[in-house]
Amino acid sequence: MFLSGWRWLGFLLLHTLVLAVTAKRARRNVLFIMADDLRTTLGCYGDPVVKSPNIDQLASKSQVFLNAYAQQAVCGPSRTSMLTSRRPDTTRLYDFNSYWRVHAGNYTTLPQYFKSRGYFTMSVGKIFHPGIASNHTDDFPYSWSVPAYHPPSFAYEKSKMCKGVDGKLHVNLLCAVNVTEQPGQTLPDLESTDEAVRLLRHRANDDTPFFLAVGFHKPHIPFRIPQEYLRLYPLDQMTLAPDPSVPKLLPRVAYNPWVDLRRRDDVQQLNVSFPYGPIPKDFQLRIRQHYFAAVSYMDAQVGRLLSALDELGLADNTMVVFSSDHGWSLGEHGEWAKYSNFDVSTRVPLMFYVPGVTAARSWPEEESTFPFIDVFSQSEHMIRNVVELVDVFPTVSYLAGLKAPAPCPDVSFKEELCTEGDNLAYTFRHRERGEDEEDIAFSQYPRPADTPQENSDLPDLKDIKIMGYSLRSWDYRYTLWLGFNSKTYEVNASDVHAGELYMLEDDPGQDNNLYNDNDHGLMMRKMGGLHQAQYLVPPWGLCVARQTRGA
Repeated sequence: MFLSGWRWLGFLLLHTLVLAVTAKRARRNVLFIMADDLRTTLGCYGDPVVKSPNIDQLASKSQVFLNAYAQQAVCGPSRTSMLTSRRPDTTRLYDFNSYWRVHAGNYTTLPQYFKSRGYFTMSVGKIFHPGIASNHTDDFPYSWSVPAYHPPSFAYEKSKMCKGVDGKLHVNLLCAVNVTEQPGQTLPDLESTDEAVRLLRHRANDDTPFFLAVGFHKPHIPFRIPQEYLRLYPLDQMTLAPDPSVPKLLPRVAYNPWVDLRRRDDVQQLNVSFPYGPIPKDFQLRIRQHYFAAVSYMDAQVGRLLSALDELGLADNTMVVFSSDHGWSLGEHGEWAKYSNFDVSTRVPLMFYVPGVTAARSWPEEESTFPFIDVFSQSEHMIRNVVELVDVFPTVSYLAGLKAPAPCPDVSFKEELCTEGDNLAYTFRHRERGEDEEDIAFSQYPRPADTPQENSDLPDLKDIKIMGYSLRSWDYRYTLWLGFNSKTYEVNASDVHAGELYMLEDDPGQDNNLYNDNDHGLMMRKMGGLHQAQYLVPPWGLCVARQTRGA
């Protein structure tokens, strides 16, 4: 008995060593989950209102980046930027009306890179922005092994599907529905989850590694969601944004007039004046209620995916990435939707579950890989320093067992495979030592004029006259609105239309613009370059330095 016990212990030790070696050498599957218009309104990011138990559970086993930022706060440009690891000034996509392979360069995408390394790549729901921006094919066959799946019920998303107080159907912003009364008795994200689970089951016993990207449509408007999720957020418990008024010193060019909301039937009935007229407070509360409910609805679909990973025995060899394309204003600064450089529009959730790295591999006697653990007790896996969505491509590649793409040269239009981001894998090995004041996230947003226009939120390329370039560090946000030539893609750094400076320790909501009160020499030096730094030189010639953070 004593000898057999030692043999058993020896077997366990050998089994553990084999697992460790296998974990280091084997390529991991990837489940890449993207939400649409999701800000960091999640329990794992400290939000006290939103109920997001499944994403919180994922976070408890993941490395969570608390300050991750999109490069442009609108769907098409942000998704193209993240999936190519190139900034909008390199993809030259600021609207929805061009395909980067034709318009800018034949850049390799994240799923394309995995496909070229032997992975079977699949897309479900909204990953690339559909239409011209992805060649009407979701970049198939470059990025995907099979054509992308789109839920059939999405065809009704812009139709009159929302029952109003008059009993008739409308194209409303607020659109909680009885799912059994919808076409096919379903909704897009329900269908996408069904398809994603089906694909996981199909790939579970296949030796070929897979890259499965699942893009949920919510909480993007309209808030066409199952009506029962509203019960999680009683209207009498909803509150307004802490800063619901337009800041006095906000430059007019910076304001987002939320035109897409104004087009909805229920919003039009409010007769809100353009561009600054506030939405009535009771309707503001309802918007916030519906957004939170949409987040919980989307969270439930994430839970279904994680449960499928467990049931199929895939949780021990599948890396899970969760993020969003950008945030969404919920009344802060008197704004709604995205379309700005503020944190509420550019900051996104970002987390990586890496089996054997961020969480121990499960043993057979354990019930689940994803039992709930308080994320705040896992502080070693919470990164507070600033990162960007262009960092996702090299980081996912490296953590999955592939080689991360090399950094791009200063001018990279002819480079098919390179990254303008950083490989964040080093953060999984080294404990964060405090704020790094040289870590900078770079975002931008175009405008057609100095004052709010009907097309200010999403101007076509030909109408862009001004580009707002924004730097976000751990302690400030600094934005310059500069003259922009849409024909040559050049910016005139001496043509400053307006500026914004927010010191975040005293002004976390970014309401008190100090631009006119400060000497901007330090900020311009940061934009001009830092010694011993990695330099990104966009086509417009204004250098933005980012400290080298190699893996």
